Amino acid sequence: MRLAIGRRVLALLLLLIGLVVAIGGGQLALLGGSLYYLIGGIAVAVAGILTWRADRRGPLLYAAFLIVTLLWALWEAGLDGWALAPRLVAPAVLGLFFVVPWFRTAMPKRPALAPVAAGAVSLLVILVVALLPADYGAKAERPTVPVTVAGAAGEWPTWGRTQGGDRFSPLAQITPANVADLKPAWTYHAGTTGSWQKSSFQATPLMIGDSLYLCAPTNILIALDPETGKERWHFDPRADKTGNSQVTACRGVAYYRANNAADCPERIISATFDARLVAVDARTGRPCASFGNNGFVDLKAGLGEVLPGFYYVSSTPTIVRGKIVIGGWVADDQSTDEPSGVIRAYDATTGKFAWAWDIGRPGVTSEPKAGEHYARSTPNSWAPMSGDEQLGLVYVPTGNPTPDHWGGARSAASERFGSSLVALDASTGQPRWAFQTTHHDLWDYDVASQPTLFDMPVGSQSIPAVAQATKRGEIFVFDRRTGRPLLPIVERPAPQRGSVEPDRLSKTQPYSVGMPSFAGARLTERDMWGITPLDQLWCRIEFRKLRYDGPMTPPGTDRSLTYPSIGGGQNWGSVSVDPSRKVMIVNSMYYPAVFELVTRAETDRILDKPGGYSHNFALPQRQAGAPYGVRLTGLISPLDVPCNKPPYGTLSAIDLSTRKLLWSRPFGMARDTGPLGITSNLPLPMGMPNFGGSVTTVSGLTFIGATQDTTFRAFNTSTGKLLWQSRLPAGGQANPMTYVSPRSGRQFVLIVAGGHMLSRSPLGDSVVAFALPEKR
Repeated sequence: MRLAIGRRVLALLLLLIGLVVAIGGGQLALLGGSLYYLIGGIAVAVAGILTWRADRRGPLLYAAFLIVTLLWALWEAGLDGWALAPRLVAPAVLGLFFVVPWFRTAMPKRPALAPVAAGAVSLLVILVVALLPADYGAKAERPTVPVTVAGAAGEWPTWGRTQGGDRFSPLAQITPANVADLKPAWTYHAGTTGSWQKSSFQATPLMIGDSLYLCAPTNILIALDPETGKERWHFDPRADKTGNSQVTACRGVAYYRANNAADCPERIISATFDARLVAVDARTGRPCASFGNNGFVDLKAGLGEVLPGFYYVSSTPTIVRGKIVIGGWVADDQSTDEPSGVIRAYDATTGKFAWAWDIGRPGVTSEPKAGEHYARSTPNSWAPMSGDEQLGLVYVPTGNPTPDHWGGARSAASERFGSSLVALDASTGQPRWAFQTTHHDLWDYDVASQPTLFDMPVGSQSIPAVAQATKRGEIFVFDRRTGRPLLPIVERPAPQRGSVEPDRLSKTQPYSVGMPSFAGARLTERDMWGITPLDQLWCRIEFRKLRYDGPMTPPGTDRSLTYPSIGGGQNWGSVSVDPSRKVMIVNSMYYPAVFELVTRAETDRILDKPGGYSHNFALPQRQAGAPYGVRLTGLISPLDVPCNKPPYGTLSAIDLSTRKLLWSRPFGMARDTGPLGITSNLPLPMGMPNFGGSVTTVSGLTFIGATQDTTFRAFNTSTGKLLWQSRLPAGGQANPMTYVSPRSGRQFVLIVAGGHMLSRSPLGDSVVAFALPEKR
């Protein structure tokens, strides 16, 4: 009797699953999708009915279903293990119940079990084979060549180590041969969790002389002993926390030696969430009385109305030829009337205003007169900038004008300079050249990555170059003196479905064809993923419902798919360059987003409800002044996992001589995430979403945190082989750095473990330094 009950439970399970899959499969077929789910669902349901009746044809039918499933899965996914998993694992596991002893004895007539066993085992074998690790690496080490390194070799004097942000260190104590011996040397806690910290701790410290300098997300400035991590001083500018913004990052500070200053000959310069520029003495942390107004400059001056939380400086100030150049973060998606994206410069010694690049006032570089203000809602620059002291240029990555997803009211100047790379004269603020990476940007593809300066090998020449990574996954490369493209860029036709009046769409968009693209292949129904066939089927149906015409599918009043998403591609972590090997390291993210323009009346009705505020991404973003708000969501299954197949993050290396990929590999494991938000604790190498960048060393190492799985890693720069990893107290969503302690002469590698809300990594306040064991 009990055996019969077990058989009937299996039969009911097959019938239920079969009916659900058949119904969903029918819906998918009506949408023009695969017929497999409809046919397979019917087959499984019938197998369930036959099994209930103890008919030997039930197991045989299920065996046939497994064979068809195997062939279909191989046809759709090849030997891609992650793509095969949702297609094969659950059906194979269910099929194994047919071969357990209790089932065989529960059947009045013993069924032919061989086909079922063969089908189930073959599916599992194929899966195991497909999941074997691939060889991601190049076949041989790349030789190094001598390089000239700016600054003291053991220091890290600017956010990207150099003004040009190459994130390359000439230090070689830690090598591929001994990196496995790295151990935590010290940990410092900034004490910000539990306070008004709302955003990730993303700082990259500077190392100058005998001190580390950094800022907390609460804008507190900190100096540490580089040998022990002991705090030397901290200064709290008491930033006003008012505002709904979910982004309050302080990614780093700047250092300036003011030889002729009345005080503070060495100073640390930063900016605050409430829009003030601050300079403090690098030795004591006290505000520099000779800078601005007792150490502070009001950055709201000339901006007009600034609602709390709508404007601040998130990235490190850039200093070129004695000028502090800053942009500013402006709230996304809120209004057609927001603070200006003006770029301003201040004297690094006195704090006096030097110039402004306000695209709404072409040719006018002075501050606005009393009662006037900089042009409103123009493209801003929240990302880290770069500078070239010799050329006297500042390289400014710009965002798109507000609001982000409707452009019907944008000015001609905003259309020209939005989502661009602009080279400004550091002395005058006048633009020297510009290139637009996205025309009429309606996707929030603002240029988030720091421009990277390096010498580009072109034939027998070495040309001063600047590479601009983008959220689109395109990397554009220019002669940094003139803006002339060093590698081909082509204009390709852009999708036109989805246009809304009185807005328009750009007919074409630029693509870099001289560098590998990290945009990911155009998504198809086959790319939809899930933990099981059920949620994969759900994702296929959702995909078929969306309007998707490939890259640059514009938002509209229906639901449309954007890939890469507003996170990238590449984000603020940018790329790193090893000039000794002529290699560029690129970390990328692959995660689609769903857009929907919501009518003005409906947006206002929703947001006027109690609790409806405009920074809640479950609700439409207001875009006040536009005919539409906008709803932004991820393409997520009911089990709360991405609908596109892994990997969601990769780490890659480009040979800068040939512009070909040396290697590319998924990086990041799924251990700290899982379905329904439940931590899986499984070290599955899926490749995870990542925020943050890398650092390379002359010894041949690439260090990077960035991923969702709270792990810091070291790779062989030449081959991509993982050499070392260490768990962190929270996600390492910050750019790492490395230095030599002047006290011991030891090389340290450091990363801030601050977590990231969008990566679902709990916020943290740790600064963690690693070093090789001391020799005794």
